[in-house]
Amino acid sequence: MEQQPQSQSRARVVELAARWYVFIFLNIYGIGKILGGQFYRRGHLPPDVASLTLDQAGPFELAWTFMGYSFAYIFFIGIAEVAGAWFLLWNRTKLIGVAILLPIMVNIIVFDVIFLDKYGALASATIYTLLLFLIVALNGDRVLQAIRTLLPSSNEAPSPFAARAKAAAFALMLMAALFAFDQTLVNFFGHGKG
Repeated sequence: MEQQPQSQSRARVVELAARWYVFIFLNIYGIGKILGGQFYRRGHLPPDVASLTLDQAGPFELAWTFMGYSFAYIFFIGIAEVAGAWFLLWNRTKLIGVAILLPIMVNIIVFDVIFLDKYGALASATIYTLLLFLIVALNGDRVLQAIRTLLPSSNEAPSPFAARAKAAAFALMLMAALFAFDQTLVNFFGHGKG
C-alpha cells in the first residue's frame, strides 16, 4: 500500500521540477524578447548584417532580421511565453500553460531546424517541449477527462440523416459567406507583394 502514494509523490516532484524548469527558462526568453534582447530589430542591425544584400544573407541572418522586423510580433510571442510559463506555476492552471506553450515551442523547433546552423537553441527548445509533454503525460487522467468533455458522448442518440444534411448545408453556406467576406477584405486592403 505504501508503494502507490510514494510513486505518486515522486511523479508530483518530477512534474513540479519540469514545470519550474520550463517556467524559469521561458520567462528568460519571453522577457528577453519583450526587452529587445532577441532578433535583429529594425534600425538596430549589426553592421555586418546591415551591409549584406538579400542574396548574400544566410538563412540565420534572413530569419533573425525577419523575426525582428515587427516589435508587435516579438512582444506578442514574448507575452505568450511569459503568460504560459506563469500558468505552469499553479496546479489548477498548469494545463492551460502547456496548451499555450506547446504550439509556440513546436514553432520554435521548426524555425531552429530550418534556419539555424548551430543547434544549441534547438536542443533547449526540444528539452522544454519534452518537459511540457511530460506534464501532459503525468496528468493523463485530467487531459482525457477534458477531451471526453469536448467530444460527444457515445450515449447521445445520433441525429437523423436529414438533420445532419441540413446542418451540413447550413455550414457550407456559412463558409461561403465567410469566404466572400474574407476575399472582400483582402481585395479592399490589398494583396501585398507576395
